[in-house]
Amino acid sequence: MAKTSVTPNQLTTLRLATGLGAAAVYGIGEAHWDYLASGLFAVSLILDRADGILARLSGKTSRFGHIYDLIADSACNALVFVGIGFSLRHGDLGGLGIPLGVIAGAAVLLVLLSVVRIEEQKGQGAAEIGNSFGFDPDDAMLFVPVAVLVGWSEGLILAASIGASLFAAVFILFHRRTLFTRAS
Repeated sequence: MAKTSVTPNQLTTLRLATGLGAAAVYGIGEAHWDYLASGLFAVSLILDRADGILARLSGKTSRFGHIYDLIADSACNALVFVGIGFSLRHGDLGGLGIPLGVIAGAAVLLVLLSVVRIEEQKGQGAAEIGNSFGFDPDDAMLFVPVAVLVGWSEGLILAASIGASLFAAVFILFHRRTLFTRAS
């Protein structure tokens, strides 16, 4: 694709569309729709990886593209948790599923806001967590469609609301000096 007219931002837009579509379909709350939502979200996650690879291979990296990618990724991941939480309203969690999904989604957005602030002060990539053994922390999101399809939505939303909140707290604590000082 690097030698085609396809741009990284076009892939990011497609990632955003499939991710938002997945969130909406998850929110329907009927098991047979989970297959479509999970497929859409899996495609969205693949596109998330593809846009960055295409940007680097084609030399089409940009500050705008980087910020657009961060926003698209965070919006999709956050809203998927909200959609899954909403889908659980008629299950064992009842009305508790919705606020748990919102908590998980809000934690994802809090990390985005923190990353943007850190990068404003220290430059692009300053807040990257990095990867070990070829595994990027974002890859953990691949577990989401699998968990939904095997019937673990309740456990997933409980774990996401706690885990994402703890991650956000640790991330903010780790970067507190940068986050809570004035940009120069």
